[in-house]
Amino acid sequence: MKRAKVLIEFRDPVVESVVNKFVSRSNVGFEKYGKTLREDKSDLFTWLNHVQEELMDATLYLQRLKEEITNLREEKILLESVNDIDVVDSFIYEEPRRHLNRRSDLYDVTIDDDDEDDDHDNWINLDNYNRWVQNSTR
Repeated sequence: MKRAKVLIEFRDPVVESVVNKFVSRSNVGFEKYGKTLREDKSDLFTWLNHVQEELMDATLYLQRLKEEITNLREEKILLESVNDIDVVDSFIYEEPRRHLNRRSDLYDVTIDDDDEDDDHDNWINLDNYNRWVQNSTR
C-alpha cells in the first residue's frame, strides 16, 4: 500500500494535537510490531480482547484521576480551615527595609525558627501575610 503525505490545515489546535498523537502512536506501533493495523490479521475475538483491555486500563486511569481530584479538594478544604485558625507559633520574618503597603514592593521573606530572636517588630502573622498576598494580586 502506497503512503501519501497530506497537508492538513487545522482550524482547531486541539484537533491538531490529537491527530499528531494518533500519528505518533501509529509510528510507535509500527516500530514495535512491524505492521499497520490494516495489515494485522488478528481474529475478531483478539480485537475484542484488545478493546476490553484498553477500556479496563482507561477505567483505572479514570479512578486514579478521581482520587487525585478528591485529594486536591480535601487539601483545599484543609488549607481553608487552617487559614481560619490563629496559629501562635507560625510567623514569618519580613526584612525591615520594606513595609507591606504597596503592591510594587518586593519583599525578602524567610521562615525563621530561631526562638532566641526577641525583636518581634519585624514579624508578621502568617494569616495576615496570606491575606495581604491574596489582596495584592487582585
